[in-house]
Amino acid sequence: MKARTAFGVARLGLTAVELVALIGYFQYTLGVTTFAIANFFSYFTVQSAIASMFVFLTAASVALRRSTDPAWLDMLRAMVTTYILVSGVVYGIIVWQSSSANYSIEVPWSSQLLHFVIPVLALIDWIVDPFKARLPWRYLGWAIVFPVFWLVFTLLRGPIVGWYPYFFLDARQVSGPGETVFYCLIIVVIITSIAALLTWITRLKRMPHHRLAYWRP
Repeated sequence: MKARTAFGVARLGLTAVELVALIGYFQYTLGVTTFAIANFFSYFTVQSAIASMFVFLTAASVALRRSTDPAWLDMLRAMVTTYILVSGVVYGIIVWQSSSANYSIEVPWSSQLLHFVIPVLALIDWIVDPFKARLPWRYLGWAIVFPVFWLVFTLLRGPIVGWYPYFFLDARQVSGPGETVFYCLIIVVIITSIAALLTWITRLKRMPHHRLAYWRP
């Protein structure tokens, strides 16, 4: 039970860090005169960070009160962990590409927390947690639902407001719709791969029989 308490406290800390990072990132965007506040909440990073805050807060509360996590909660944890890891990977690629182009991307402390520090901490929490359920492989289908809805929303909203959260979603900033589709397919592969990795991690150690039965594929 002491270990569970430690996990609960750690997840409370992770939630707090994420809240501070979101506030800091919001304040940073306010300093950009051409940036619309509504666009801030259209970033995949921001939406996944907000969702993960609620999930980690719930996971912290459960860890402080129960000896194991319910399987549905671990499924949600796996999803939000996947999303914030994807945000970090994609953002890292964008920053890396900018270093070889004729422009640079400023990475404030809040963005560093959101894209790099928090995803790493969430991954560590997932890896070392011995109380998580054994997830079924069919979970991978659910993991892609939110990103697909976000992508459809973004592509429909972009032409209306004349703004896209990421350059590769705007056909005007790439070679055309074909390249946009190519980038989207790459992201789908990244999301599926990370979700598969997190699912595989839950199968490294055999869980108690009653939890296996709950998630029987």
